[in-house]
Amino acid sequence: MKREEDTSGSIKNFLELVKRSRRGKFKVYIGMSAGVGKTYRMLQEAHTLLKNGIQIQIGYIETHNRAETHALLEGIPVIARRKIFYKGKELEEMDLNTILNIHPELVIVDELAHSNIGGSKNAKRWQDVADLLDAGISVISAVNIQHLESMNEEIEKITGIAVTERIPDKILEMADEIVNIDLTADELIDRLKAGKIYDQTKVETALRNFFQPERILQLRELALKEVAHHLERKINIEVPKQVKLRPEKFMACISTNSATAKVIIRKTARLASYYHSPWLVLYVQRNAENGNNIKLDLQRHLINNLKLATEMGAEVLKIKSDDVTATIARIAAAKEITTICIGKPHFSLFQIMMKTSIFNQLLRQIAETETDLVILS
Repeated sequence: MKREEDTSGSIKNFLELVKRSRRGKFKVYIGMSAGVGKTYRMLQEAHTLLKNGIQIQIGYIETHNRAETHALLEGIPVIARRKIFYKGKELEEMDLNTILNIHPELVIVDELAHSNIGGSKNAKRWQDVADLLDAGISVISAVNIQHLESMNEEIEKITGIAVTERIPDKILEMADEIVNIDLTADELIDRLKAGKIYDQTKVETALRNFFQPERILQLRELALKEVAHHLERKINIEVPKQVKLRPEKFMACISTNSATAKVIIRKTARLASYYHSPWLVLYVQRNAENGNNIKLDLQRHLINNLKLATEMGAEVLKIKSDDVTATIARIAAAKEITTICIGKPHFSLFQIMMKTSIFNQLLRQIAETETDLVILS
């Protein structure tokens, strides 16, 4: 019996290797905002690839009626969009099934963070892209930095705008290449004033809101950092290390405090993304928080946060125990966690260290290991 299991495992591993080798390549153009030229650059690249004999087609493109971008569509094969009647209106979506059937060598899929119309196979376009890659079709796509899930709160603080269409960080981690389309704040504002981003009737409103120099500078910095992090991850994977280091692995510890839990999850995701490391989310459910005692709204928020963590690529653990400290320490040891992330307490750290036995126990237990403790604000 043991021999059959070993053989089955070997076959499964080999099939995984074959599947990965057949997977399509993924290139992402990223920018600090609309109008930097991501779609324009994708179409320029498409023309170059066509001249070099690559079978490339457009799966979905959005030119926003920008003349210079629209002109580049000439000569590139386009796969017709799927028409859907939704809530009394005729709408269009990318035709995933047709692309899979045609199976071009490479396909352009714009607006990576787009939410699909209800009734589509996938809820999000990034999920469509994952299906295309799994089918062996290479994809070139584009996204703005503000659509990255782990940056959601930070982006909202900078722009004052809540971004509802988001992609999990793991999607960028899947990319074989990320290209940042970079402009200075002055260049972007000049493009806006020249009517190259929005219709002239919208320019003044845009200048008063999103397109303010200080906001653009902050978004530009985030985009540059993200691409730099991707390059570091790629180097760490592809360049052999002479000295074997302990691999980083993060664990976010959350409670039923919805707002704090969401911050912990997103910030831990950023850390894990930076180090290109696995991470998990741990919720220790005390008896006082069982289904009969916890309020329904808290239950709902907890479920949503655990779902968010899963979508962002975390392993999620929910363990029942009244000994929170021992459980955290036990899981950290079992999962070989290098860094434990917890939320900032609602009162001073000094008070906690002096008066809270649970926190003292946690500090004592992890002090005996090589595990770091990070308190996230």
